[in-house]
Amino acid sequence: MNDSKSELWQRFQQYYSEFPQLGLALDLSRMKFEADYFSGLEPCLQKALNEMGRLEQGEIMNLDEKRMVGHYWLRNPALAPSPEIRNAIETTVASIKTFAAAVHSGAIKGSGGSFKNVLLIGIGGSALGPQFVANALGHPKTDKMALFFLDNTDPDGLDRVLAQLQAELGRTLAIVISKSGGTKETRNGMLEAAAAYKAAGLDFGKHTVAITSAGSELDKFAVANGWIQRFPMWDWVGGRTSELSAVGLLPAALQGLDIDSMLAGAKTCDELTRGKVTQQNPAALLAAMWFYAGNGKGEKNMVVLPYKDRLELFSKYLQQLIMESLGKALDRDGKRVNQGLTVLGNKGSTDQHSYIQQLRDGLDNFFVCFIEVLRDRAGASMEVETGVTTGDYLSGFFQGTRSALFENNRESLTITVREVSPFTVGALIALFERVVGLYATLINVNAYHQPGVEAGKKAATTVISLQIKAAGHLYSNRGKAFTAEQIASAVGASSEAETVFKILEHLSANPDRKIQRNAGATPFQTTYHAET
Repeated sequence: MNDSKSELWQRFQQYYSEFPQLGLALDLSRMKFEADYFSGLEPCLQKALNEMGRLEQGEIMNLDEKRMVGHYWLRNPALAPSPEIRNAIETTVASIKTFAAAVHSGAIKGSGGSFKNVLLIGIGGSALGPQFVANALGHPKTDKMALFFLDNTDPDGLDRVLAQLQAELGRTLAIVISKSGGTKETRNGMLEAAAAYKAAGLDFGKHTVAITSAGSELDKFAVANGWIQRFPMWDWVGGRTSELSAVGLLPAALQGLDIDSMLAGAKTCDELTRGKVTQQNPAALLAAMWFYAGNGKGEKNMVVLPYKDRLELFSKYLQQLIMESLGKALDRDGKRVNQGLTVLGNKGSTDQHSYIQQLRDGLDNFFVCFIEVLRDRAGASMEVETGVTTGDYLSGFFQGTRSALFENNRESLTITVREVSPFTVGALIALFERVVGLYATLINVNAYHQPGVEAGKKAATTVISLQIKAAGHLYSNRGKAFTAEQIASAVGASSEAETVFKILEHLSANPDRKIQRNAGATPFQTTYHAET
């Protein structure tokens, strides 16, 4: 393909599409597919679009877990396959608005007075979506409440967040999010937060709400401990597609964001991306580009570069949505395919001072998804040079980076939005959800389960069980020193000597565990003993 300026302009005109109802445009001109590419892929795209239609109608597409996939109903309850589901969605949104209004008015308050902070306790989809939205749409001058997150089981990380709230826990509303109530990271965060409230002389339950499935462990715990309120999670909404359920809408409403506009943006995007004409469907176009760029096998990474600070966390959000959905060992026929699409990203123009050097001159193992935002800020901008603002420079750096990459035969596509608003954020969430679903059909994988995640959870449980045995052996033989291999043998886990070694190294590095490390001639001759 000749990429002279004149021919590139012609290609831009051919592959640049505007979607006014979304305030969004899509430019595929810097992806070097041939002229007949779309016609060749068209039967597969139509199959994907038809399958998506059946999914939205309630057909069970997550065959492994025998579940419907219904996140599309969240922004248009009229599509729900039963009156019960439609009513559940509508009732939940209404209850979120009522609750948020009561919190903002002070009708619902904490021991220290009206709530001013939200402490969200969750992990994965229960935190990534709310974090992205809070960062994208929040502002210190307009937010009604400040959001904080406990999204891991890292003790030091927990301490840092809780330290910021220590003097204001009586005015901090906690939200604990877990579908089953059995997610250990969330449970641990909840227990640490509860201990902090107790240390401050406060009743955790009187400052806390739950978002969970009816009848779950967390649901029962919330009832037993007199929590303020409970909001539902449903088995037909996966964690990575839950941002427009109570998981994301409740913290957004408490922050003071326009959740109706977010839902409207997603609904409008859904309506557009149901269309069967590929060239008029931005989700189908993007799915086709993912398939082209990675040769249908995810052979190239997708680097997401939003030129807007507000969208800095979008790549992190997309990592879970895309990689958890598409990273599968087996396809839907049980054939080993080891599929996936690796997502990386930061933000422009910061990237030009970090890894753009490699993107331009190094490994050609990626394609870029630029996100351009046309509106600079809410008000007027000062000039940093005559006739030039900071926003002009940001736009210039975006165009310069795109050109520099293309000149070196590095491919990219660009999504342009007019502004970062609740409507736009809702539309972007819906757009990428649809792309993932369509692309999953193209590569024949189940986008709606996560067996690898479950495997990791089971493995972690095994480690904790072994830790209890290893520590128990030391505590019951206080003063006696053993190597990791000796302890593994003593607890009936000779084949797990490496795991026991890692456990003992961790325990001995934490003085409160009362286990001492005695360095040996080699790391594996090191011994450990429990203090007497």
